[in-house]
Amino acid sequence: MSLAKPAARATRAIGQSVRGSSRWIDLGFFQFQPSEIGKIAMVLILAGLVQQRWRSIESPELSLFVVGVALVPTLIVFLQPDLGTSLVYMSILVGVLFFAGVPGRFFAWAIGAIAILAVLAVWVLPAVGVTVLHDYQINRLTSFIDSNADPNETGFQTRQARTAVGHGGATGTGVEGATQVRNNLLPEHHTDFIFASTAEMYGFVGVTLLMLVFGVFIWRILRLVSRAPTLFEQLVAGGLATMFAFQVFVNIGMNVTIMPITGIPLPFLSYGGSHTLTNLIAVGILLRIYRRSVVASV
Repeated sequence: MSLAKPAARATRAIGQSVRGSSRWIDLGFFQFQPSEIGKIAMVLILAGLVQQRWRSIESPELSLFVVGVALVPTLIVFLQPDLGTSLVYMSILVGVLFFAGVPGRFFAWAIGAIAILAVLAVWVLPAVGVTVLHDYQINRLTSFIDSNADPNETGFQTRQARTAVGHGGATGTGVEGATQVRNNLLPEHHTDFIFASTAEMYGFVGVTLLMLVFGVFIWRILRLVSRAPTLFEQLVAGGLATMFAFQVFVNIGMNVTIMPITGIPLPFLSYGGSHTLTNLIAVGILLRIYRRSVVASV
């Protein structure tokens, strides 16, 4: 029995299935991925809910209520299946609650609950015939621990990513010398493994500068959290900062094989119209908050 089948049937009614996942709606001139724009909606909705009930921020009931609201779209996206985006949704939830000042004990309970759910999803439920994760998702997790566990698929991807990063050396091979990319030896080199592609072409120096740019970008958002004129805008900025930071960390981590492959794109670099549109909307919201903070300080 698979928990993904009911959701798959629902999304296929209006969505387009690509590589086994029904995530896109074909508008003719543009393939739209609703779960990407859902990231922005998640930030705004959770920030609004917490802002309205902020006086009871110390109560476990508020945290559980916000978690319950966030779990609905997260579960829908997870069952498409889209593990990567559902993890981004969870990072947004954590970010909003953290910047709202939720007590630390809540996060300790959440870590314990996540650990229990992970054990159930990977080992216990499959043992009794209930499929939660697809085979390729389990392979991604096992190949993170041992790249030889799935040598022809996910293990191959991680090995090729390491090869591309190593081939770049200190200063890179340039576009013409990037054999892993030009010969298509590195899978998904324009999306999931764009960082490895960049490392091969521009080397350690190039990706160090890239990570520095991301660091400054996220730092500027975090500064905005403290300067935003209202609690709602502070929570929105905090949620967006967490969203960007999580995506950058996980994407780079899976490119250098310190994180499992989850299909999370690298902001502003990975190919994808819906993903790029979401990032630009997020930047627009942040610029609006910044402008209001400047006006409020005058």
